[in-house]
Amino acid sequence: MSEGRWFYNVSTGAVEEVERRGQAKELMGPYATREEAAHALEKARERTEAWDEEDRRAEE
Repeated sequence: MSEGRWFYNVSTGAVEEVERRGQAKELMGPYATREEAAHALEKARERTEAWDEEDRRAEE
């Protein structure tokens, strides 16, 4: 496995290496590992839910 940065392509659902990445507007990253990139949407969802909860608490 080559070292380098990884990206998650939201259009294709594929994990891409920095040298073979698609258009920037379709990418999330960079990530340090292929596995981190593969879980990009899950991590983003978790962060969004946490921020939404913070917003709800701030409104109280």
